[in-house]
Amino acid sequence: MKKVNFENGHITQNMLGTAFPMLIAQVLNLLYSIVDRIYIGRIPDVGTEALGAVGLCFPMIIMITGFTNMFGLGGAPLFSMELGRGDHSKAAQIQNTSLRLLVTSAVILTASGELFGSGLLRLFGATVSELPVCLSYLRIYLLGTVFAMVSTGMNSFINAQGYSTTGMCSVMIGAVANLILDPIFMFGLGLGVRGAAIATVLSQILSFLYVMHFLRSGRNDYPVSFAFRFPYAKDIAGLGVAPFIMQFTNSLVQIACNQVLMAFGGSLAVSVMTIVSSVRSILDTPVFAVTEGATPILSYNYGAGRPDNVKKAVGVMMSLTLPYTFLVWLVILLRPSFFIHIFSSDQAIMADASRALHLYFLAFIFQSLQYSGQTVFKALGKKGKAIFFSLFRKVIMVVPLTYLLPHLAGLGTDGVFLAEPISNVIGGLACFTVMILTVWPELKRMKEDRAMQREERTA
Repeated sequence: MKKVNFENGHITQNMLGTAFPMLIAQVLNLLYSIVDRIYIGRIPDVGTEALGAVGLCFPMIIMITGFTNMFGLGGAPLFSMELGRGDHSKAAQIQNTSLRLLVTSAVILTASGELFGSGLLRLFGATVSELPVCLSYLRIYLLGTVFAMVSTGMNSFINAQGYSTTGMCSVMIGAVANLILDPIFMFGLGLGVRGAAIATVLSQILSFLYVMHFLRSGRNDYPVSFAFRFPYAKDIAGLGVAPFIMQFTNSLVQIACNQVLMAFGGSLAVSVMTIVSSVRSILDTPVFAVTEGATPILSYNYGAGRPDNVKKAVGVMMSLTLPYTFLVWLVILLRPSFFIHIFSSDQAIMADASRALHLYFLAFIFQSLQYSGQTVFKALGKKGKAIFFSLFRKVIMVVPLTYLLPHLAGLGTDGVFLAEPISNVIGGLACFTVMILTVWPELKRMKEDRAMQREERTA
């Protein structure tokens, strides 16, 4: 499969060459959970209630994604920077350290979830009546943690080598399998929610096998090693803390939303939030694909000392994400029912879900500023700023607002959905502004230093 040329290729071409397969991969990756929710919402008589129950498992699932991002997205930019510097030996060690960290953390998470799942679900807001359905899904889902974390986390390194189409195929295999297996296990075998979890685990195993086949093949320039050594664990975890916090804070926000919505609107409000979160997952995907597609290009050119290429990559990233987020807001404003019908045909939920979507996506365009600024900090190894802005928007703003706003001016459940746009405006503007004010001067100095070095060599 064609490899993206980070060394000599055009920036826009490289960005699209990386981002487009990643977009397809991210869309397909969504099918693991989205298809489950689509089918679960259509279980006869109990679909809406079952959808809400599975939604209560989201914080645990988000935590698994958080650790995947810590060691996958934390290691890949370091890997790319070493490729840009020409240190292939160090790049290989970073890749293999990430793999070992992914496997180790997956085993710990699986054991913890299986042992403490019941208590965690109660913390997330599950009632006594919802607990059996939640547990029947979560305990089976957790069995696929190792396969999911390795296949997703190591995809970042496949993309960083320029094999974005291979990364796309690894996700496609699992997603298509899940699409086929879900109705077979849920309805054909009558397993309901448990069937959805079984189908997901089997699909994750298929993706895992494909990724490991590539990593152990001749096409991979950096063969994997499972030796129990973690030479760059601190560096990987340090940079990966930012994407981990983004997922961890998503989990905190989900817990807060479920608790407040249960208190103000009951299980129906939690089901509405499950739909809103699912729609958000779908519509975030192109932005995430573009920013993650930009990451290896930013890291490689920064490591190679090419500041102009870094700036060009940021410009291309913004020219793609800003128009898209505006278009999403417009579509949500005019046709919210289109997205709601994907997950539920229950007319009783339509009015509440439409209003929730309008409120939640009110300032979605500012999300592109947050993602772009965060991506630059992460790709260039600015872990302090990346961590701060991960915490700032969700922990410092969204969680307190989620608890506070429902009590103001009789907002009730509306207050929960308004917390997101308020944080998008303030957090997005702050993150992007600080990125411009700190990174741009550094790139200017880098360009001046390189010009002086050239003059000294020609003197």
